[in-house]
Amino acid sequence: MSDPRILVLGSVNVDLVVQGENLPALGETVIGGDFFQAAGGKGANQAVAAARLTGNPVVFIAAVGDDAFGSQVLQGFRSENMMTDYIRVISRMPTGIALIMVNRAGENCISVASGANLCLSVDDVERVPEAVFSSAKVFLTNLESPPEVVARALARAKAHHLTTILNPAPASQRIFDSAILAHVDILTPNETEAHDLTGVNVGDAATAIRAAKILRQQGFPAVIVTLGAAGSVVVTEEAKRIDATVVRAIDTTAAGDAYNGALAAALSEELSLEDAAGWASRAAAISVTRSGAQPSLAFRSEMDSY
Repeated sequence: MSDPRILVLGSVNVDLVVQGENLPALGETVIGGDFFQAAGGKGANQAVAAARLTGNPVVFIAAVGDDAFGSQVLQGFRSENMMTDYIRVISRMPTGIALIMVNRAGENCISVASGANLCLSVDDVERVPEAVFSSAKVFLTNLESPPEVVARALARAKAHHLTTILNPAPASQRIFDSAILAHVDILTPNETEAHDLTGVNVGDAATAIRAAKILRQQGFPAVIVTLGAAGSVVVTEEAKRIDATVVRAIDTTAAGDAYNGALAAALSEELSLEDAAGWASRAAAISVTRSGAQPSLAFRSEMDSY
């Protein structure tokens, strides 16, 4: 097996999905939806997204429960281009579960029971050998894992000169703590997260750039704000808009994860940040044309011919 170029730390969930005509209002029951189960979790989605787009194995640092769901997701990971040596099975804990409702327009709402994800520890980061970090080029994580674990993993990655990407989802002011901020090269909020972190009402490229500049002033060297069908903006010393690929969306559940995984894959192959963002936009566009989280993620052959 070739050396890994990408390390991902994050959550593992099993998604229980109902697709219906409308999302229910508070206290409302909506009848007539279709149900399916799929592997999910932001960390797992991002790791699988990267693994399908790169020739080198992706190392995934995570935790699952010792239940049937945990066994299922581990089997699924082993069928992908992933190294699962650093996924810990937590005794007497359930695997994370996400309850997802999707309407006919592809909009969704999600409720998560984190389960074993909350047991991921600093020790799990420390037991990853130095050689694994030193052989990699990119580290990707998000905020569905305990903050002290995210901080330690980012610090180890930066100590080995990896390009570090933090997807601040769910949004938290903890990203401004020096233990995290000092070790992040690229921050990738969507428009809602950018608003939560800066107070700017993000609705278009101009307001996204304004929010990104505020985040850069806080200390993040590069900020990419994703805007769904409106594309994204990449803000470093300059600000550039990246157009989205126009598609008919049926399920946006894992679009952000598809984007972040593809961004990591592109940067591991030494694309420029702007080119990597364009490539990531195409991966996200493919994902929203299909249902489910991991089932929707693109393969390299699709990206090359898209």
